[in-house]
Amino acid sequence: MGEDKKISVLVVDDQADFRELLTFWLQSKGYAVITAEHGKRAIELIKEKAPDIMFIDLRMPVMDGIEAIKKIREFDRELPIIIISSYVDDPRIKEAVSYGISGEFFKGADFKDGLSLLETILRTHKKLKK
Repeated sequence: MGEDKKISVLVVDDQADFRELLTFWLQSKGYAVITAEHGKRAIELIKEKAPDIMFIDLRMPVMDGIEAIKKIREFDRELPIIIISSYVDDPRIKEAVSYGISGEFFKGADFKDGLSLLETILRTHKKLKK
């Protein structure tokens, strides 16, 4: 039979270099990756492509991560969301948590930490359990 459909990850970050790095790294681990440069585009992509999980930066122009998560939760309460932040003590993380996020990934951290977070969330998320 055909191979399992790849898990798709939406990466939302206004910094192209970080977006490309994370995309390349996730693809090398076997994930399908779609990207957006701000929250407004992320919402369109979620409606069009229904990714399995999302990494989203908190601080972006056009529409920031908090605003995007708030809007996403109006139509999708299930999507696992990992926030990306440059600041460990960003006060906005608490606000993001209140909208239901699955985890936090810090830009200074090793991508391996991001992968183990991703895999843990995918394992525990009911829709994606095998």
